[in-house]
Amino acid sequence: MHPLQSFNGVTVPPLEGKVFAIEGHELAARAARKIARSLGGVPVGISAAKKPLYHAAGAFAAGLSLALEEAGVRMLMTAGLKRREAQRALLSLTRQVLEHYEKLGPQKAWTGPLSRGDFGVVAAHENALRELPAEYLDAYQAVSRLAAQVLSHEPAAMLQKLDAISSTVKLAAKTKGGYE
Repeated sequence: MHPLQSFNGVTVPPLEGKVFAIEGHELAARAARKIARSLGGVPVGISAAKKPLYHAAGAFAAGLSLALEEAGVRMLMTAGLKRREAQRALLSLTRQVLEHYEKLGPQKAWTGPLSRGDFGVVAAHENALRELPAEYLDAYQAVSRLAAQVLSHEPAAMLQKLDAISSTVKLAAKTKGGYE
């Protein structure tokens, strides 16, 4: 039994409405479903072989999104904002996108230059990110490719354009002795 829930080690999280992955021997699974329901949770069956994928999905949506949020905060701080201003700005934006995702679905909630096919802005972002530690540009490129794969109506075409931008940025960096 594994609740899809964030645990911070400080407070006891509410489990009402949370999904609980249930797997195991039928007798144990039946007991786990009963416990999940008694806590207000929603039990879902999952095979033992798929548990790592289930957990990775939670890590993507929660832990890794937090890393992206903090990276964005640090970029805004580098641009001159105070930490609190940067957090407030990005949390507002992120909440808005997540609300749209919940109400409208992924394609209608998708925002930013990739959603508009504005590859000039993507190239400008990649060039600007060369000033930061390499992981920022690497993450931007990887997440942009993932967005193309899961959100674009034409992923192959978008991936091809992203590859061209990344190649150009890497070539420019090499000629200037910068990021590789």
